[in-house]
Amino acid sequence: MSDGAGDHPPTRALTEEECWERIAAAPFGRIAMAAAGDVDIFPVNHKVDDGTIVFRTSAGTKLVELTIHERVAFEVDGFTDADAFSVVVKGHAAELDHSWDIEHAERLGVQPWAPEVKDRWVRITPTEVHGRMFRRGASGTIEDPTQSSSD
Repeated sequence: MSDGAGDHPPTRALTEEECWERIAAAPFGRIAMAAAGDVDIFPVNHKVDDGTIVFRTSAGTKLVELTIHERVAFEVDGFTDADAFSVVVKGHAAELDHSWDIEHAERLGVQPWAPEVKDRWVRITPTEVHGRMFRRGASGTIEDPTQSSSD
């Protein structure tokens, strides 16, 4: 009979569906990209839209670099007293430039926290979505929902 320790790995990969649930629920995410000849990370408010991520921005370094280097990584993370997670999306970012795309994006309800005018829209089309979670606490194990406790 096992004491339960070591029955489950300390880290569990999230399914793609679980990743999208966490992205949609996160109040903000982070964009990692090449910017001004260096790598930088920018916090953004976002919404999930039909398998893509949409965010608002203003004219400036971030937007200019996205037009030059469209490959980006987007990340959300979070934790509770019981567990923690991290989700990373890699993909291509493009500024929305058709009026119907912009009107649709505006209906998503993205509200930036920063007081600057954020009148430009960007969509990230994923090429890869992955995430992981782990149980916080002394045991370092997590429950795998695909396994029953009688296994």
